This record gives sequence, C-alpha cells and structure tokens, in this order.
Amino acid sequence: MTIRTITPDILPVPVDSVLGESPWWDGTHLSWVDIHKGVIHRCALDGSDFTSICTPGTPGFAIPTTTGSWAVGLQDGLWEATSDGSTWKQLWAAPHDARSHRMNDAKTDSRGRLWMGSMTYEEKDPVSTLYRWTVEGADPVVPEIITSNGLGWSPDDRTLYHTDSITRTIWAFDYDIDNGQLSNRQVFTVDPDDCVPDGMAVDAEGFIWSCKWNGYRIVRYAPDGGVDMVLELPVARPTSIDFVGPDRSVMAVTSARPGDFSTHGPLDGQVLLIPTKTHARLLHPVRLW
Repeated sequence: MTIRTITPDILPVPVDSVLGESPWWDGTHLSWVDIHKGVIHRCALDGSDFTSICTPGTPGFAIPTTTGSWAVGLQDGLWEATSDGSTWKQLWAAPHDARSHRMNDAKTDSRGRLWMGSMTYEEKDPVSTLYRWTVEGADPVVPEIITSNGLGWSPDDRTLYHTDSITRTIWAFDYDIDNGQLSNRQVFTVDPDDCVPDGMAVDAEGFIWSCKWNGYRIVRYAPDGGVDMVLELPVARPTSIDFVGPDRSVMAVTSARPGDFSTHGPLDGQVLLIPTKTHARLLHPVRLW
C-alpha cells in the first residue's frame, strides 16, 4: 500500500461549495452541484466559460443528457432542465416524502442508463432505494439502503459498485450490461469508524477510488478489495470524483465544508485537481428515452 500526501491544484473559479457533489466531465467542461445552495456550476478546466444554474430544489446530482439537457435529481424525484436552466420539467415523482428524503448520487453505465439513489436527511433507517431509469420510469432495484451514494462500473461492465454511506459499506454486484440487471450482491469493503465512504470513480485498470467523508483522504482499491493507495488530502470532506482533461488522467474532486464552520479550511468546498498515473473512460450522458 502506498500513502501519498497531496498538494492539489484548485479549479480557478469564483465560488466554493457548501456541499459540492456530482462532478461530471463532458470532454470539454466540468460540471458539479452545490447541494445546499441549489446550484449547478460548469466551466472549462482553466476556469473560463464559467456558468451557474439555479435549481428549483435540492440537487443531489446533475448529469448531461444525450440531447443536451440536464437530468437532475431533486428532493422529489427526477427532473429535466434545458441547458441554460430556463425550463424545468419533472419526469418522475419519487415515492418518498420529499420533506424527509431527497435524491442523492447518480451515475450512468456505458450505455447511458441512469442509476440514482435516495437518502433521508436523518440518515438513520434503511428506507432508501437505488433506482434504474428506463423509458417507463424509475425501477426500484436495491431497497433498504440508508444513504445511497457512490456508483461505478468495472471497465468490462461486468461489476457495479455501490456505496451505502452510513453502513460504511461498498457493495459489488454482477452486472449485465445488455439488460441492466444486477445479481450476486457481495460486500466489496467496509470502512473503519473514522470516515464515511462517499462518491467514487473507477479507472481504466479497474481500480476503485473512493472519497472518505470526514476522513481527509481518497482510497484506491484493487478489484479484489485490497487497499492499493491512500491519498491524504487537505480537506476533511472530499465528496466525489471524475477523471478530467484531454486524456482523463486528472481527478477532479468535489468537497464540502465541515459542519463546524470554525474549522473551515481554505480548500474546503473547492474542486481539487489531482494528476494521476492512470486514466478513466469518458462517462456516457444520460439516455432519458
């Protein structure tokens, strides 16, 4: 196992986030959400062409679609927004109580299928669900989750990794890319008590990078679940990852401010840019229909 202390570059934009999440590289621009501020940000890696879109709720994720719109998970379900955020349409009403629940992290498989999970604000009871979006709507696939979080697929599309943050567990499922079906759920890894697994990314070698909320680190796991590398970070709450840049070898890491604002560090809430010696494939935009 390798341990590295990272001094990251910072995405040069005029904002930081209270709760940054859902980083997404589309090949030229990086987007991410600030859940607490209800905003989608987007810019080039040099900070240029910076735009922000206000959402009509609490965005757990925002992912571009194949038609150029946004697929956005809010507290009450899935919405589609025009690229400039001027028009919003609800596509699916979640079956939960939006006063106590919201949608959280989401990713697409290599065919553009959207997988999205829910959570409760109290994060105590296993009453949340991982959903798969189809042309008929959202199918509940994995129930009895406390906080559905980081998702990723192995490079051969045969394994889906899924995080339940509060149980500190990352699960591995056998995945059928042709029909989007899951089977053979197994524990991939369980975190120690000093951190909570959050968002993730999978690189081209099949290694899983998992952000550790309150852990000041990202852990890279081998496909067998062993710890390959630990990146020690200058932020307490790294939240999620996407690989960006022309060759997708740089990790863009969103972060959040600590709950105790008296301990707010200078990089908390920023998007960190960390060069790596690996890369990842470009994620597929959402196919809504």
